[in-house]
Amino acid sequence: MSVAPQPDVSAKRFVLTLWTDDPALAEQADRAGIDRVGLDLETRGKHERQAGLGTWISTHDVERLPAIGAALARAELFARLNPVSKESSAEVQRVLDMGARVLMLPMFRTATEVQRFVDVVAGRATVVLLLETREAAENIERICSVKDVGEVHIGINDLALALGMRNRFAVLGSELIARVSSSVRESGLPFGVGGIGRVDDAALPVPSDLVYAQYARLGATAALISRAFIRTGGSPRQLKDDVAASRARLVYWEAAGQRAQEQAQENLRVAVERVGSW
Repeated sequence: MSVAPQPDVSAKRFVLTLWTDDPALAEQADRAGIDRVGLDLETRGKHERQAGLGTWISTHDVERLPAIGAALARAELFARLNPVSKESSAEVQRVLDMGARVLMLPMFRTATEVQRFVDVVAGRATVVLLLETREAAENIERICSVKDVGEVHIGINDLALALGMRNRFAVLGSELIARVSSSVRESGLPFGVGGIGRVDDAALPVPSDLVYAQYARLGATAALISRAFIRTGGSPRQLKDDVAASRARLVYWEAAGQRAQEQAQENLRVAVERVGSW
């Protein structure tokens, strides 16, 4: 199944988000043109879900949020919170008081959960939904109909686990993600997926360029900046150049057309099979 991208995707409006608790890196990211910077505060249930997988689990402390906010001149202050619970109201209020303007909700399953979170936020911040469960994918049309949802983003790590896929990159080429992307875009909401590495990073298990191609194919307009993107970075100049190169490559794949995007999807499938579990 191929998915026609939105015709006006461009580097200018492609939203990049970085998680960091380092104010110096936050300042570099802000200068480099990254759009959202903040903390990953999700802890509830994550150790159990991802035990033994070697995935990164955040140790960010909410008390660092004001320092991150103080380092930003243009980027929006961001926080990923815990799944909906009786503590959600206090969690939301705390990060809003610290200046957060974009809040991400992970691990939801139903429109009812999304509605509860939206009601707590009450229009005081942009709500980004991080879709990571099979149930949420199956309920995507109803979820997208919840008023005041600002964006839907697919988290490929937990969704791969939920779907029983051995490789998280296999999610990018799946029929399910194609259907979800179509439903989200038809609802008029922005759609994001996973994270990106640097354009020239040859150390990744799957070529980064094949991942970039999927954003155009799926019509996605948002991505996380991966840890690998930053890990071998350095000076503010390097980060700025790397971000500019990423935006340019996203535009390249948008202009490449459907045939090239579908070939990249097939090449991704082959690469995923070669990598095996990851």
